[in-house]
Amino acid sequence: MNDKSMEVFEKAPVSTAVLRNALPAMAAMLMVLVYNLADTFFIGQTHDDLQVAAVSIATPVFLIFMAVGTVFGVGGTSVISRAIGRGQHDYAKKVCSFCMWSCVAVGVVISALMLVFMEPILSLIGAKPDTWDFSRTYLTIVVCSGPFVLISNCYSNVIRAEGQSAKAMMGQLIGNLLNVILDPIMIIGFGWNIAGAAIATVVGNVVGAGYYIIYFLRGKSSLSIKLKDLSVKNKVASSVLAIGVPAALGSLLMSVSQILINGQMAEYDTLAVAAMGVAMKVVTITGMVCMGLGQGIQPLLGYCVGAKLWDRFKKSLRVSLVFSLILSIILTALCYIFTEQIVGMFLTEQAAFDYSVQFSRILLTTSFLFGVFYVLTNALQAMGASTETLIINISRQGIIFIPALFILKAIMDLTGLVWAQPVADVLSIVIAIILYVRISRKIMADQSLPHK
Repeated sequence: MNDKSMEVFEKAPVSTAVLRNALPAMAAMLMVLVYNLADTFFIGQTHDDLQVAAVSIATPVFLIFMAVGTVFGVGGTSVISRAIGRGQHDYAKKVCSFCMWSCVAVGVVISALMLVFMEPILSLIGAKPDTWDFSRTYLTIVVCSGPFVLISNCYSNVIRAEGQSAKAMMGQLIGNLLNVILDPIMIIGFGWNIAGAAIATVVGNVVGAGYYIIYFLRGKSSLSIKLKDLSVKNKVASSVLAIGVPAALGSLLMSVSQILINGQMAEYDTLAVAAMGVAMKVVTITGMVCMGLGQGIQPLLGYCVGAKLWDRFKKSLRVSLVFSLILSIILTALCYIFTEQIVGMFLTEQAAFDYSVQFSRILLTTSFLFGVFYVLTNALQAMGASTETLIINISRQGIIFIPALFILKAIMDLTGLVWAQPVADVLSIVIAIILYVRISRKIMADQSLPHK
């Protein structure tokens, strides 16, 4: 075990420990954001807003791979960090190996199913005659990288559990940077348009996954991806899935909600679909950075739970909440001020541009709360609170969002579809606060007092 990494978890000043774990994770998510924006930006340079719409339509399907990677990434991180806190290093190795081979097996199966059922999937996600061929081209290429997307998404989380936040960042950084470099070459230089964006995405994910595999094969990790360490005994599988599945449901429901909103938007105007896709990217600037902050501090909080360092847990959470709120407010304000400039980078047609500016400013009304939401959600995951994590994740993009979508559409027409997300944001953060207070009191009361 890397003693220096564990010293940061257990003995470094709380603010230092939070920043040492959070900043690399935030930088990694910022790079993911840049990669997401780059795809849309360079496709926008074709001056064909239908191709931009096609990427918006296809993106939710690609997010399914990321959601499944989250099952093993977030679930594995939670179990491994608590196991390390308890000194159960062999158990942590078994969990890590289980996550790797699950990513490979599940990734192959999902990719194969998506290729076989491509036509019905396109109908389901709202592809119309004018976007059908673009969407099919993009998805057919991208789904071929399924297992690599899962591995990359999983281990960008899991490696943080042993205190290697910088190395976790590097895998995402390398893969996404390569994607950003290849985008203009393949989309514009080679004239491959939307197919070029898809190929760049595949190459980036393969290289990112390769980085993590090489990291383990070099033997510098205290964890393992070796087949000999693969096990599902002693609740290895169930412990990972108990946290991972609820966490992934949030991402999965985000895909479902995006498919629903694209379908509803398409009833009004295909350009509204492109506009909504770009508006969601604007608000994602705050969301991704805050998500990175939450993911970055989860291993620190999980270690404190495993070692029963409750005073340190509370201080770490308090520092993280204050930091996340300030960060969310600053990022939201910047996005609001520069909404027109950001949207103008992606959309050229005036109608699509006007829609997107309007939609972006609606979505930004609640994005200042994202930091608090993601910190609390990751704190619950760190504590192993599977039921509470499940409730939060199915509420925000499911139980609250989906009914709000149809109710507000009936009341407010097109803009009602957009307002559904801010309503879901506010209600879900209230639920997160209530559940955190309840479960933290219960867990801390049930366990013995920490050593200091």
